[in-house]
Amino acid sequence: MLSHSQKIRFFRHHIPAFACIPGCHDCCGPVTTSSEEMARLPRKSAAEHEAALTALSCPHLGDKGCQVYGERPLICRLFGTTESLPCPHGRRPEVLTDPDIEAQIHQYMRDTRQVLV
Repeated sequence: MLSHSQKIRFFRHHIPAFACIPGCHDCCGPVTTSSEEMARLPRKSAAEHEAALTALSCPHLGDKGCQVYGERPLICRLFGTTESLPCPHGRRPEVLTDPDIEAQIHQYMRDTRQVLV
C-alpha cells in the first residue's frame, strides 16, 4: 500500500500542466486539502487565514500569484485539467487528466482528513 506522500507524488505526476493567463487567480480561493499536503505549506497566521477567507481567496496568494506553486495542493492542480473543474477562461492542457486518475484523487480526498487552506 502506498503512503500518503507516495500517493500525492503519483497523482501530481499524472495531472498535466498548462499555461494560465498571467495574473489570473480565478481558481485561487478557499479550498480544502489533506493534512499531508497542508504540512508541506508554510504556516500562515490565523489573521492571514481569516483575511483570505473573508476575501474568498487563499492565504498563499501573493501579489505575483501563488507563493507555493510547486507545493500547491492536488485540488489546485486539478483546476483547468478536468471537465468537472474547467478554467473559466477556457485554458487547459492538450490532454486532460485521465478520468480514472481524477476519480482516484477525489477518492483520496474523501478518505483523508481535509483542512481548509
